[in-house]
Amino acid sequence: MDLAQKNSPLFKKKIIQLFKFGIVGLSGLLIDFSVTYFFKEHLHFNPYLANTLGFCFAVVNNYLINRAWTFKSKEQAIIQQFGKFLLIAIIGLALNTLCIYLLQQQLHLPFYLAKLIAIVIVFAWNYTINATLTFSKN
Repeated sequence: MDLAQKNSPLFKKKIIQLFKFGIVGLSGLLIDFSVTYFFKEHLHFNPYLANTLGFCFAVVNNYLINRAWTFKSKEQAIIQQFGKFLLIAIIGLALNTLCIYLLQQQLHLPFYLAKLIAIVIVFAWNYTINATLTFSKN
């Protein structure tokens, strides 16, 4: 990529979107960890079920904020758009859970460290696919 491309309005827009997506992701991360912790540690749910619940709460939060703030979507077909976002998130959840399993069970990392690593991997997946499929008209 040359300097002209780095100074283009489209490049700047994508960098700003990525930054906003990251901020939204951090809010989702706080929700995800809080809900996961609550269900795992206080209600003694299975760690993978607690992880799924945390992830679900975060997905709804992330969709609403990304739609309004990150991508400024005006798409009228909100249900279909959320459906795409949810499908991508479900695939992300599968990747997240697989990463946690492999890191915790195979590499013997602590659960929450494995979860943090998985979140970083899934962040890259979620941004790339949502920017190109879910919010591509923006």
